[in-house]
Amino acid sequence: MATGDSVGAADLARRIGQRLRDERQARNMSLDDLSRVSGVSRAALSQIETRKSSPSMSVMWKIAVGLGIPFAELLGSGESDSGTVLRRADAQVLRSPDGRFETRPLMPSGTTPWVELYELRLSARAQQRSDAHAPGTREVLVVLSGSMRVAVGETGFDLEAGDSVAFRADQAHAYINTGASEARAHNVIVYPRA
Repeated sequence: MATGDSVGAADLARRIGQRLRDERQARNMSLDDLSRVSGVSRAALSQIETRKSSPSMSVMWKIAVGLGIPFAELLGSGESDSGTVLRRADAQVLRSPDGRFETRPLMPSGTTPWVELYELRLSARAQQRSDAHAPGTREVLVVLSGSMRVAVGETGFDLEAGDSVAFRADQAHAYINTGASEARAHNVIVYPRA
């Protein structure tokens, strides 16, 4: 019998695979073209499009950068003209392979092509590394509870609950929980306007 998590994962893989194919074809890109600009192998891209594998968060970021779209657009959207509600229970939570990091969108995907909002949760002493986002991308991180260190290049920012930092996210960066309990933060990603 399928569990809720496995059904949710299958639905996510389906949406990402379809969205990847649609976005790639809309740009007249071959799998080889997208592989070159994203750094994700042609074989991996094909596996994702045909729903034979589910991409990690890191791979999804690389694909989004390669396509030149916000990360959340890979998750699909169900937008209406009058407004869109994202219920907590409907938000697709993404977890790191070790389960010590998770991110949950806090606004419906497709709300705006320039801004995304996420809740980040890091277990005690956990860290999550992020590859560089598209050129010109910025992030604002607001710590809600616990303590975090945000490492951007060679610079580190130590933050406590209520502190925030804005930084260029078009370079490698990491979120590090420096405390003995879970840390939570809101993360705003701002993409450059074309």
